[in-house]
Amino acid sequence: MSNSKKIYFASDFHLGIPDHASSLEREKRIVQWLDSIQQDCSALYIVGDIFDFWFEYKQVVPKGFIRLQGKIAAFTDAGIPVHFFHGNHDLWQFGYFEKELGVQVHHEPIVCNFYGKQFYIGHGDGLGPGQLKFKFILWIYRNALFQRFFACFHPSIGIGIANWFSRRSKQKTGAKDLDFYNDKEYLIQFCKTYLASNKIDYFVFGHRHLPMVYQLNDCATYINLGDWIKDFTYLVVDSEGVHLKKFDK
Repeated sequence: MSNSKKIYFASDFHLGIPDHASSLEREKRIVQWLDSIQQDCSALYIVGDIFDFWFEYKQVVPKGFIRLQGKIAAFTDAGIPVHFFHGNHDLWQFGYFEKELGVQVHHEPIVCNFYGKQFYIGHGDGLGPGQLKFKFILWIYRNALFQRFFACFHPSIGIGIANWFSRRSKQKTGAKDLDFYNDKEYLIQFCKTYLASNKIDYFVFGHRHLPMVYQLNDCATYINLGDWIKDFTYLVVDSEGVHLKKFDK
């Protein structure tokens, strides 16, 4: 890998909410960011919840988001690897992104080595202790029988139901999602448990919408990518190190 090249990470675009106009404005900002990094990008990792809801029917995908999809295709057509990770909002991907956009879709976290450092990368949903109700809901969403059942709904009905559940979930959690619980954070607890038997230099997650670089111990670091609803943050990894940045128009 050339020392002049950089690896970029971002997550939690949540395109589709809260309304079409603000989602479209956010999508255009994301595309501006992608334009700005394309020249020196050696790989792009989009770490989950790209869309607030996504379900691929056999012959239908949700309309919209075409600017982002076109830009991703431009990356892969130029030979730049693009990695998509399932989030808890857009886990129903069944081949469209691989076939149409040429991306690599990851259903589980992965471990990669960049510039001699070990990176554990994943969206972060369902990791760590507790969260029994949330993990049960994830199990239902990932169940093949449930997915086939949901696919029987007309897209207008299915997407409408999913959007209603998403709004209801946000109303219930509210401002609590913006609180940071230090060592009680599920992802930080997961990292510390994982480090007991594995060597990792950097854990890179989305999901929590709290951009931060948190030192786990003398050798390992937890990084949360934040989101593109309020923070517009992203991570850069290059030969000089690891940098969490904010994109300004």
